[in-house]
Amino acid sequence: MKLKIFNTETKEKEILASQNGKIRLYTCGPTIYDFAHIGNFRTYVFEDILRRAIQFFGFEVEQAMNLTDVDDKTIRGAIKKGITLKEFTEPYRIAFFEDLKTLNIQKVEHYPAATDYIPDMIEIIETLLEKGCAYRSSNGSIYFSIQEFSTYGRLSRLNLIDLKPGASGEIEADEYDKENVSDFVLWKAYDPARDGNICWESPFGKGRPGWHIECSAMAMKILGETIDIHCGGVDNLFPHHENEIAQSECCSGKRFARYWMHSEHLLVDHKKMSKSLGNFYTLRDLLKKGYTGFEVRYLLLSTHYRTQLNFTFDGLSAARSSLQRIEDFILRLKAITSTHNTDPSDLIKKADHRFRSALADDLNTSSALAALFDLIREVNALSDQEKIGKKDAEQVLELLASWDQVLGVLPLQKTEEIPEELLSFLEKREKARRERNFKVSDEMRDAILEKGYLIEDTPNGARLKKQ
Repeated sequence: MKLKIFNTETKEKEILASQNGKIRLYTCGPTIYDFAHIGNFRTYVFEDILRRAIQFFGFEVEQAMNLTDVDDKTIRGAIKKGITLKEFTEPYRIAFFEDLKTLNIQKVEHYPAATDYIPDMIEIIETLLEKGCAYRSSNGSIYFSIQEFSTYGRLSRLNLIDLKPGASGEIEADEYDKENVSDFVLWKAYDPARDGNICWESPFGKGRPGWHIECSAMAMKILGETIDIHCGGVDNLFPHHENEIAQSECCSGKRFARYWMHSEHLLVDHKKMSKSLGNFYTLRDLLKKGYTGFEVRYLLLSTHYRTQLNFTFDGLSAARSSLQRIEDFILRLKAITSTHNTDPSDLIKKADHRFRSALADDLNTSSALAALFDLIREVNALSDQEKIGKKDAEQVLELLASWDQVLGVLPLQKTEEIPEELLSFLEKREKARRERNFKVSDEMRDAILEKGYLIEDTPNGARLKKQ
């Protein structure tokens, strides 16, 4: 079975192929001027599922995710606080990696920071100037001339005549100093009022790079002039990714990326997330409300990445219920001790084929989860009929572990530490029930409930579960 992915550039699902068994993957990371919000993490979870799926289907992955630590927002923040750029961005960099761990997002091979690759950006700009694809404005800034790149707009399906003034780059104070209002900045000439003391020396004079050039420099330096997959949110498609293609291919003369993949927007109660609307949430906001990283991850991966995801707290509660159902199933499997086995290999093969087919179809995680819950229903039915033995249960658990290499959310290793006091209450309750001492039995039950636990009666005896 081969993995098919939707290529934004061709608007078709294509079989993922590699010349040497390795996929070079570049993913746009955060601008570290604030805590990342759940819309950002919708994209990062999608990229994590993609990475895991590539490995699941037998490829090796080399991935780079950039950290944008120099742009208008980071510079404004540093100047406002009167500290260095590094001092301003470092707490948010640390927080970002903490959030990745909370969401069980795999570590990637490279996390380049933009400020470490400025010499590489300068080198690309010099090449573009030499080739006549870029020019210097009267104030010293360097711009890319999109008229020099004949296929500009091929990713976003835009024609040059469709572009509005300033559409392909940041709105600049010196906008009318460009030869074309749609050209985008490669190097911003130093402006003391805007930049404070944050600048770098270059052959073009003091200044700092534009945002778009950063990703091109880091991607090509780390992964090569032609990478396999470039990912990001749909909001990065234009102008950022369009501009990356133009400057990278004009510089190298080679195709920049073979596949482009984009995740759709996350909405909150069907509205665009905005601080002014009071519907803006970071991961940390949700943790403070009592939700877990696994619950947030489950919600973010439960909808196909190319479908808009509507975030609601009801949805988070549903994610919690789904994970609880999965956990109950896993605990039930682990508790089976019967030596009677029915060999569920046909059921397992059918479930595994359905799961893999869903993933292979452009990472259809919603269908993959449907395969999981069908398996739970079918195995539970067999368990109710006492047709599942210990070896059968172990086969099912092995299958779940295989699937979780991609999902990264199943509570397979979860072992809850039940307080000794409550285990003692449960033992007394069971003894009282056997002796038909219902007064003591009820007292022990109530004591357990007061501590926030439920009593579940199973074929293998009673057990406690946190509410």
